[in-house]
Amino acid sequence: METETAAALEAVFYFIYTNAAIVGYDRSIFHAVVAFSPVPLRHCTVSRATAHHGLISTVTTYHCPVSTVTTYHRPISKRSFSLLTMSFVIGRNGDLEDGPVGRLGVYRALDGSEGAPLHMDINGPHAMLVVGKRGYGKSYTLGVVAELLSRFEGVAPVIIDPMDVFQTLAAPSSGDPVPTTVIDDPVIVPTSLEPRSWCALLDLSPESAAGSLVWQAAEAERSIEAMIEHVESTEAPMMDKRSAINHLSLADSWGIFAVDGLTATDLCSSEISVLNVSGLESAPMNAVARGVAEALYTARINETTNRLPWLLIDEAHTFFNGLAAPALETVLTRGRAPGVSLVLATQRPSAVSDTAISQSDLLVSHRLTSYEDLEALRKAQPTYMDTSIDERMPTSAGEVVVIDDATETVHSVQIRRRDTPHGGDSPLATELQERA
Repeated sequence: METETAAALEAVFYFIYTNAAIVGYDRSIFHAVVAFSPVPLRHCTVSRATAHHGLISTVTTYHCPVSTVTTYHRPISKRSFSLLTMSFVIGRNGDLEDGPVGRLGVYRALDGSEGAPLHMDINGPHAMLVVGKRGYGKSYTLGVVAELLSRFEGVAPVIIDPMDVFQTLAAPSSGDPVPTTVIDDPVIVPTSLEPRSWCALLDLSPESAAGSLVWQAAEAERSIEAMIEHVESTEAPMMDKRSAINHLSLADSWGIFAVDGLTATDLCSSEISVLNVSGLESAPMNAVARGVAEALYTARINETTNRLPWLLIDEAHTFFNGLAAPALETVLTRGRAPGVSLVLATQRPSAVSDTAISQSDLLVSHRLTSYEDLEALRKAQPTYMDTSIDERMPTSAGEVVVIDDATETVHSVQIRRRDTPHGGDSPLATELQERA
């Protein structure tokens, strides 16, 4: 019996050392419970080990009947173990029962095996940043987040899709339904933009004569046509009126504004709203993103919707370098109070604002190799992360390191499979030849 127990303890040490990441933990302390059950023994050895970042500090050994151990068998070194399955919720200090969650993935063990599930809080507002170089699953992860949001009626997921990769969310699901509406070439109401935003949209200073005319017209009217008529009716100098009208005509030519366009009420449904802006140039694409962000934020400020909006944006660097940036910064810094969440995905974290990184309470990093991008994350690395982001950097597609500021924990995770098809895979020459 002593020999068997010694062998069990030796295996337990090996198991925890190589698999510490597969179990739930609280504030970076892993609590692993492993049982060794060599048949036909009537009792087994159970060791509860506490480890800090994978290094074992204490192990307490107990003896109990095999029948009392929850069985979740995983063969390791020709031995069968039983793991008391644990789970963890990122984004909040609480358990699964404390509010709606969605399964983001599973813990990723050092030996490559999959472990306990990792859930994400969707009960409260969050600022989330998903980063990763091309081909490692950034957009895929954004799709997973969208799927889990679609299963709870208390939220309103809206996706800004600049690459036309999220229309597959509307395809048949292999799991629970994913109700989705795809809107190609979306049109928004002009009033979704604040009057001051019209000046920024048209690159006019609010203090300039033309900018002042546009601001006043946006305050008074609901359509671009009416705004132009409003400017024409003023007694301003003809040169200033002509400048304001030319700028408004430019915005009208984009084809993204209409009185019957999308409103916050339209977007705040329980279905996923995918706004396909892939056919738009940079300026109108940014105008849609800015209008949607401002409309969702205002709807919650005025309490005209009883759902919490989640705005998901792929290729976020495109918008932080454009007209949408001020609205996104507002949601990042002020969105928590009214309950507006923002999920940004980018392959270039160095190209988004420092606010996008520092204000994110959930950071999900796929593999990065660019010095500038890694440096952007290093600057925001929290003090409770003892190892560097470089050391924790994933190596394969679908693997991520999650930094959760709400619980001050760091997790190595394998993102779960999507229930709907992924639309972001690059075409292969051999596949095209086979179709031909």
